[in-house]
Amino acid sequence: MTARARSTEGELRLRWWAVALPIACFAALLTLLASAQESTAATVGTDPVSRLVEYVHTSLR
Repeated sequence: MTARARSTEGELRLRWWAVALPIACFAALLTLLASAQESTAATVGTDPVSRLVEYVHTSLR
């Protein structure tokens, strides 16, 4: 096996998705947590997202 040459500049480069993916996941989880406080049992199934999740759940059975 050959060893890779290390740069002496000390430069560290990240790919765009290495930064964007954790930010997107954090934003999605924060949105889920914020919307969970507003939800109640009486309103389950009224918004389009919950209907879509229910449809996917029933179609996978």
